[in-house]
Amino acid sequence: MSRYRKPLALRPQPDAPPLDTAMVLAAGLGKRMRPLTATRPKPLVVVAGKPLLDHALDRLKAAGVKRAVVNVHYLADALEAHLKRRVQGIDIAISDEREQLLDSGGGLVKALPLIGDDPFLVVNSDSLWVDGPADSIRALAARWNDAEMDALLLLVPFARANGYPGRGDFHMDGAGRLSRRRPGRVAPFVYTGVQILSKRLFEGAKPEPFSLNLLWDRAIAQGRAYGQVHNGLWFEVGTPPAVKLTEAMLARE
Repeated sequence: MSRYRKPLALRPQPDAPPLDTAMVLAAGLGKRMRPLTATRPKPLVVVAGKPLLDHALDRLKAAGVKRAVVNVHYLADALEAHLKRRVQGIDIAISDEREQLLDSGGGLVKALPLIGDDPFLVVNSDSLWVDGPADSIRALAARWNDAEMDALLLLVPFARANGYPGRGDFHMDGAGRLSRRRPGRVAPFVYTGVQILSKRLFEGAKPEPFSLNLLWDRAIAQGRAYGQVHNGLWFEVGTPPAVKLTEAMLARE
């Protein structure tokens, strides 16, 4: 397993940006979660007594986020019905991808007119985490430096990426700048599905299917992609066995 040196603290802006709006990515097909997603979208799969989507929305509400833009595609009617029934404490806007699934990058481009903030928060609807000593979203906002960053990703050390089947995503230097996992290596950090992005990152991008990875690579090449380490628990809940693992670990907390 790769070893890593704890990065130096990133220099925050004097005033952290108010993250009033979050984009919640909820349009995926959830193929790895079958058969649980045969009749429900993945964000509505129940983990520890609550749909994954509600876990994410509750974290946003706790961090003071006032509005969430949620994109929908697979079994979109079920997602919209659930959001209407939920007592939110947070306003919801729908970015409709029923006609075409746009992947993470295209989905964000399509939703940009609904997102007033710049920078803004992005959360995967299947991200499930438990905060450590501080609220992770508020801490991420406090680290944002608009002069230096186009992307700030919340990362978890590989050794604490519960249920994660891969080989890691990123390396991080002492200043917090990110680089990709090297071929044949294990990267020491895994992306948690939580990030802050600047709208600068989307200049010239079109609302067509493409992965956000393309824009991350642009930010990495320009030295404007940074990471911050999550100090609490994090789970990848991508398969039915991962649901059981996550519930068992949460029950011990």
